[in-house]
Amino acid sequence: MSSFATLPIIDLDVFLSSGSKEERDEECSKAAHALITFGALILHDSRIEEEDNINFLNLLEDYFAQPDETLRRDERPELGYQVGATLENTEKPKCAIHEPCLDVIARLDPAERPLDISAHNPDPKCRFFWRMSEHPPYETAFPGINSSNIIPEAFHDHWESTLEKWGKSMKEAIEDLAQMTALGLGLDHSAFTDAAKYGPHLLAPTASDLRKYGTKDTILAGFHTDLNFLTIHGRSRYPGLNIWARNTGKRIPVVFPKEGKFLLVQAGKQLEHITGGLIKAGYHEVVVNDATLTTMASRNVAYPDRPQIRISSTFFYHLSSDYDLAPIPQLSEKAKEHDRGLLDLTADQPVYEAMKVGHQVQNELRHIALMA
Repeated sequence: MSSFATLPIIDLDVFLSSGSKEERDEECSKAAHALITFGALILHDSRIEEEDNINFLNLLEDYFAQPDETLRRDERPELGYQVGATLENTEKPKCAIHEPCLDVIARLDPAERPLDISAHNPDPKCRFFWRMSEHPPYETAFPGINSSNIIPEAFHDHWESTLEKWGKSMKEAIEDLAQMTALGLGLDHSAFTDAAKYGPHLLAPTASDLRKYGTKDTILAGFHTDLNFLTIHGRSRYPGLNIWARNTGKRIPVVFPKEGKFLLVQAGKQLEHITGGLIKAGYHEVVVNDATLTTMASRNVAYPDRPQIRISSTFFYHLSSDYDLAPIPQLSEKAKEHDRGLLDLTADQPVYEAMKVGHQVQNELRHIALMA
């Protein structure tokens, strides 16, 4: 199944254009409805340049082709791996032991369930976090979540410029979508972007070495949701990302068209929390499937000198760490109405307690073994 046959396509160009207010309002309503109904959407943004993504993917493939001992110099476990590298077999899928998540899996049709993560093995993926945030004009209570970036020694000359160029494009797109979503929910256009002004946003590519983990049905990233506000993805060279639509519980293999300026957006836990569950964080996994194997074979012929490493072109958009995270009352009320018409994958409605965003992030990091 193609995601483009299922997920709504939201046109950011309409929102940014000088067209009629009615057209812009309608597109904003579509964006909010897509996230409420599916937990994900496809975003069209004519400003993005695919060449920037290509340069980004090339650089990250070369970086993660280095020996583990070289990569380990860029790890910062004392900071919860929130900057720099995270090597393979470190991060664990939360859903493997988290009862509410296991309940979601149990409620899915057996044919639609993710690959089995019950062994609770760590994911065989690496990651690199590059912070793209504005320093707050106050002393944050969460300095570890807001640490300085790491620049790998072997790529010192062009690392920052390459990551900043592609990361800026995705950050602009997701900020504009956040404004569209706020308007579509009946809020002020800056309701979410103001709350995220000093968020510890991360350009967060993952890397899966298909030379080692390229066997069919290998789990590269186990079934999970993202802890942040919104996640935006550019094109990856290798298929394997599956998402689950909230309205149907069906597994959807994400397929980007060969051409076109499209991005994939998924709702995260912070957005779920602030909307009182009106928008639910989207479940997803990354696995080696038949499409992955086909791409591996074709790229091996076309690019025999390139390392077969699957890079995700991913950006995590966060609310500010010191922001008081609590459901917006008017959205909590809407959540109760919408839950009646959607597939219920959870036995109980979660309780969204008021807390600092930084505490929410720390709690989630402990669940996935990135923070003690």
